[in-house]
Amino acid sequence: MAPPTVFEHPLNERVRTFLRLEHLFEKVDYFMPQYDPWATRVAVEVLIDITAVTARSDLKTEIAKELDRNLAALERIANQPRVDSGTLERVFKDLECALASIVSLTSQIGQTARKDEFLKGVAQRSTIPEGACCFDLPQYHHWLVQSPERRQSRLDHWLPDLRPADSAIRLMLSLASGSATPPRQVTAVRGFFQETLDLQAPAQMVRVALPGSGSLYPEISGHKNRFSTRFMTIELRVRPTPTPTDVEFRLTCCVF
Repeated sequence: MAPPTVFEHPLNERVRTFLRLEHLFEKVDYFMPQYDPWATRVAVEVLIDITAVTARSDLKTEIAKELDRNLAALERIANQPRVDSGTLERVFKDLECALASIVSLTSQIGQTARKDEFLKGVAQRSTIPEGACCFDLPQYHHWLVQSPERRQSRLDHWLPDLRPADSAIRLMLSLASGSATPPRQVTAVRGFFQETLDLQAPAQMVRVALPGSGSLYPEISGHKNRFSTRFMTIELRVRPTPTPTDVEFRLTCCVF
């Protein structure tokens, strides 16, 4: 039997941005160490996307606020029974280190890559379909045929002021996932499910798990007050349609 497919959906704009950046950082880390120039192209394209997302002037503040909120949440549960003090202390130190790294940044997150003239040239041409091919950007083509070590050195140069955000975001999303409520088996009547959320303990995101071999996927929408899920049927050569049948699925709310 195929493992279940899990669909995550953020319930606030902050977590939405964090999930996007987590996806982008995972992608650049996958392609960056590969020797093939085509993999380097993908890594550069993803890096350009990261610089676009991190261009928000308030992102550093948003990450620092979320780290502070996580630290405050840990302080509240420190004296609760059955809390593993060793694990709590380790996570607390990780959050403090992440916060210190973010605060120590003297400029915007991703400023090194964003201000790099070589990367800006690639970014400008990349808005055009196939605008970064060899005859449009001969300098880029020349760099791509250099040794993997030389390409890696340039990629490494662009990353240092992005890594604090990367580490902080992965840590916070890991805490949100690890503190999720136990999964519940629920039913979407005629393919639709809606639930009101507890405002005293606002969920950060929800997860919907379905059998990996099925032909359904969820369209999820929501915010801190409520969320809804409509299950769609995948059809070849036609647009997906809402399923008219009841759907059982596993629901998880990440509350931390």
